[in-house]
Amino acid sequence: METLNFALPVMDYMAVLPQMILVATALIVLVAGVSKEWAKAGFIGYLALLGSVLALISVVFTGPTAHSFSSFSGMVLTDGFSFFLTLVICLIIVLTIMVSLSYQNFFENIKSGEYYALVLFAGVGMIFMATAGNLILLFVALETMSISIYALTGFHKDQLKSGEAALKYFLLGAFGSAFLLYGFAFIYGATGSLDIIKIANFIKTHPQILQFKFLVVGLVLMTAGFGFKISMVPFHMWTPDAYEGAPTSITGFMATGVKAAAFATLIRAILVPLAPMQGSWITIMWVAAFATMTLGNIIALAQDNIKRMLAYSSIAHAGYILLGFVAGTNFAQAGMLFYLMAYAFMNIGAFAVVALLCKKGEEYNSISDYSGLGFKYPALGLVMSVFLFSLAGIPPTGGFMGKFYIFTEALRSGYVWLVIAAGVNSVVSIYYYLRVVVLMYCEPQPSENPIMLSAISPAVVVALTATTAAVLIMGIFPSYFWSLASNSVFSLM
Repeated sequence: METLNFALPVMDYMAVLPQMILVATALIVLVAGVSKEWAKAGFIGYLALLGSVLALISVVFTGPTAHSFSSFSGMVLTDGFSFFLTLVICLIIVLTIMVSLSYQNFFENIKSGEYYALVLFAGVGMIFMATAGNLILLFVALETMSISIYALTGFHKDQLKSGEAALKYFLLGAFGSAFLLYGFAFIYGATGSLDIIKIANFIKTHPQILQFKFLVVGLVLMTAGFGFKISMVPFHMWTPDAYEGAPTSITGFMATGVKAAAFATLIRAILVPLAPMQGSWITIMWVAAFATMTLGNIIALAQDNIKRMLAYSSIAHAGYILLGFVAGTNFAQAGMLFYLMAYAFMNIGAFAVVALLCKKGEEYNSISDYSGLGFKYPALGLVMSVFLFSLAGIPPTGGFMGKFYIFTEALRSGYVWLVIAAGVNSVVSIYYYLRVVVLMYCEPQPSENPIMLSAISPAVVVALTATTAAVLIMGIFPSYFWSLASNSVFSLM
């Protein structure tokens, strides 16, 4: 009688420790949210902050691995790349919850357990997107993130524009997910596998597959699906409405976490395994990068709402990061990761300031509302100026160094005209960023509607201090962060 040998898959729970901590915290927060006393005291937010900090500590404790390996039958990949992106996403989650602790002073429903649980579940999806080694897990992670973000976008149930933004985001997001799933199906039909490593090996050993139309169609559909998540033109239409309608604390989360996870999957699932097909996508991505940065900056010039201005700014920054995708080299990919980290700090910091300038039931979203802010609240004006300078790419900030690394590598790869276009766009963006700074320091505050701050929690003070310091340190001493980013790219499986 034959005996069947059943081999259990390698299950390294340390590879998913941050996700396990975040899920456990989310479930505890949901249960704690039943207690009205805890919710009223704001205890739930600090409970979520504790869990997210523990997840961040677990990432730092494990550190980047010297050797790349997979677990759970190749579903989860552990390497320097996954470490870097997990670290960035955990930082984004921690900072978002810190900002939310202050934002909940203005809006009572932010204190609910559902809010913080959705933030944590969205973070879990983002991390799994960055670590997924299989297209099925990648899609499940993307939907986990997306559904949570849809709900968070419409969290201001009493505001019409919030519900409208959530509905638009959901409907367009459904189309983006459909494109992505169809793309995965075509890739599977061409290669016979959903495992990213096996797909890469199959393409290397069967170069004739590059002429197979299924593979090309799959690449196009995947690019469209991911393009929606990174706000790439022409898939950017949802961005300004969603950013404006969402709670301001969530707008920063969407602008940074979603973008970091989506660019991670662009590198992991397209740029690395489908590198031999670079000739098929290079022209399209060149045009997309140019159109994304140009349209984002031009429309941002005409905005009077600061959240919409930062939304179009986010589109423009996606175009800058796409330069690294077009260049395609390892150092270009490292530049993308460096930029994503710097962008996370400066964008969450900027939205944290915007979130502070509101009162019960009303937000100060008009750019003219910032007149005189630098004199009435000097510290707040100073940190906002630092974030805006970094977004504009002015030294010595992390935003400048991020652009420097990406633009330099794009030049080395021969994309001179694209870099010139990016440089011109960067100069154009200075106008609408410095417009806010000029208003803060050169215009008096209107006497009829002076800007006010409510109670500021210690958590948001820590968040603003940390993000300001990080933006300046990444600009003045970038070598450590650059080494971390470049080493993570070279460890890609």
